[in-house]
Formats: sequence, structure tokens, C-alpha cells
Amino acid sequence: MGKIVISENVSLDGVVQDPTGEEGFRHGGWFSQVGDKDREEWAAVEFEEALGAEALLLGRRSDEYFGTRWTGRGGEWADRLNSLPKYVVSSTLIDPEWSNSTVLGGDVVNEVSKLKQAVDGQIVVYASRQLVHTLMEHDLVDELRLMVYPFVLGAGERLFGETSDKKSIRPLNTRTVGDSLVHLTYEIVRDA
Repeated sequence: MGKIVISENVSLDGVVQDPTGEEGFRHGGWFSQVGDKDREEWAAVEFEEALGAEALLLGRRSDEYFGTRWTGRGGEWADRLNSLPKYVVSSTLIDPEWSNSTVLGGDVVNEVSKLKQAVDGQIVVYASRQLVHTLMEHDLVDELRLMVYPFVLGAGERLFGETSDKKSIRPLNTRTVGDSLVHLTYEIVRDA
């Protein structure tokens, strides 16, 4: 059975909006406002995560974003990401950007539940804030991996929105990445 792993870059106050500054958000671009050592060690963590993944699960906009940036790149990390099976949740997408992609166009909860049964191993979700909200709300997430950036933005779209009930999590690991990033890993605690 598959394990849904949410992997996100977030500000200290949980903002995930416009990390690269391409969307015009007034606080955008925070992702690159850390030092070289931070970026190098971040890349090592992300590559390690890609090696442990069996598939990627993305929303439509994340597929477009990552597909245009990774397709055609070379190197071990790019080769790994480009070769992984990708599942894109969308009611409008017909032709995904990224290689090895399958569109999941039906009911999100049903489609992702079936995907968890079909894939053995980690199904990693990058970005895809709206998809993360849906997966969290319907108890489909198994693990959270948050790379926390040392900024309080005070505004912007946050990773976690309102839920119908509280979600219990248990810390699995905390580590410093570079000089200023913190990588937090949590598992979702399900009621017995």
C-alpha cells in the first residue's frame, strides 16, 4: 500500500505562496533568500527524497510548473524525477506537461485512495496547496515533510487551511539544513 508524503517548502508562519517570486505576490521570492550552503543542503535533502519515492502526485499547476523546469534537464536528480511515474489531479487537464504522467480526473478522494492501493511505497506530493488541503481533510496523508524557511511573511496562502476537525500529528525527525533551514518530519496520527 502506498504512503502519501507531503513535501513542502514553507515560511515559519506556514506560507507556501509564490516561493520563487514568479506570481507577483508582494512577499514572493522567499525561497531564494537563503545562503548557498542552505540551497546546496536543501538540494541534497530533496534528491534523497526523490530516490525514496515510487511516484509523484501533483495538482495541475504544479505539473505545469515542474514539468517545464525539469523536462530536458540532465543529471541524477533530474533523471530520477523525470523517470518517476506522476499522477496529476485535474478536472481540466488533458495533456500533462511532465513525462510519465497520468491524469486523475475523477473524484479526487476516490482516485487518490485507489492510487494508494495500487502503488507500493512513497507517493510524494510537491507544492499543490489545494490538493494538500483536500488530502488532509479526507485523511489521505500519511507523512508531512516541511522545509521551514526563516521568514515570517505575515500574509499569503498557507499550507494548512481550515479543516472540519483537528488533525493530530507526531514528530518523527527534526534536522537543521544548511545554516538557517529546518526540516521537520511528522506522521499523521489516526484514531484507533
